[in-house]
Amino acid sequence: MIRGLRGAITIESDKPELVWDETARLVREVVAANNVDIDDIASILISTTPDITSAFPARAVRLMDGWQYVPVMCTHEMDVPEALPLCIRVLIHANVEVAQKDVKHLYLNDAVKLRPDLAQAK
Repeated sequence: MIRGLRGAITIESDKPELVWDETARLVREVVAANNVDIDDIASILISTTPDITSAFPARAVRLMDGWQYVPVMCTHEMDVPEALPLCIRVLIHANVEVAQKDVKHLYLNDAVKLRPDLAQAK
């Protein structure tokens, strides 16, 4: 069954290296936490807050070994007042054999503020 695997991470500043490194870290950790093989991933949607403009985070995924055929798309989040700044979010669509309640969503760095209920449930 296809499930959505969620995750978010913040970066310290809008620099390409940080965008790429932290995006790759987030994707790897979400996939590892859910025991997902690359071939079981249908697609990945990555969003950034509007203050991230230095680089496409999808590039980080495309450059990971074995990930070049995974469809990846980037978009910006809505520009909501007082939203968490410098945040990268992922939604990974993957075939997993677990109930929705057992999917592990990861919130790293300051992104734990987005879902403290899930961040502490690890």
